Amino acid sequence: MRIHHTAALLAGLLLSGCQSAGGGQTRREYQQTLDSGTNACRHNPAYCADMAVPAGVRATAQAGASVAGALQVMDAAAEARLREIMKECATQADWDVNLRMLGGKTPTEEQCQEQVGTDASGEPITRAMRWGQEKHAVALRCVQARLSVERPGGFSLEQRYGYDMEKGALRLITRAQAEVWLRSGQAGQLLGTLVPDVVIHLGDPLKAEAVFDFKFPCPISNPARWRRYPRSHPYAGKLQGQMYQQALGTRPWLVVPILGATQ
Repeated sequence: MRIHHTAALLAGLLLSGCQSAGGGQTRREYQQTLDSGTNACRHNPAYCADMAVPAGVRATAQAGASVAGALQVMDAAAEARLREIMKECATQADWDVNLRMLGGKTPTEEQCQEQVGTDASGEPITRAMRWGQEKHAVALRCVQARLSVERPGGFSLEQRYGYDMEKGALRLITRAQAEVWLRSGQAGQLLGTLVPDVVIHLGDPLKAEAVFDFKFPCPISNPARWRRYPRSHPYAGKLQGQMYQQALGTRPWLVVPILGATQ
């Protein structure tokens, strides 16, 4: 990875990047049985879905594409740097949401399991799900702020992939295409699609160098694990991380607050 800034600037970004990454949109997966989320605007506009995003984000995406050709294959130091960024963003997101929604306290088991509604299928929605969605949104905004500086044009957020296990074929699916399927009653087209949180690449999301996925256990003492696909799913019995590795060709990192990225 090529870094164009001084160590002092990067040290400042360590704090400012995540602290400015607030607000956000709810995201996918906590109560779902398949990866079925909304795509954030990705930083190579050639693959960026047509969506309503702040002008600054689109400008960053366009600027990033212009230097994508300068990206270099990651070495061990670059990978370690990415893991540190993911850890910091996860920890900051956990802290920010707990501060805003719980007055800075760590949620208890009872609070995590409290039901606050139901989804379209009538399945319960818990506070853990709501908090997890919000923490994902904050963490991804933090990653966007950090990597837009450190790796412009070389990462994607919540990129959706279609994967044919029999043929080993991988393809990109834009948010716009996913919405067309949903509106036209073809939601089944999304079954089996994969949506990792962060994919690191050299300008082409189909050629992943590293994959990261955030998990926010509730309470924090619970172990973080890859989700296992249910019987009704095309990947029945397999773990989410296994499918990321099979489809994208690189072993993914599971990222949790404080502990950071593990495989």
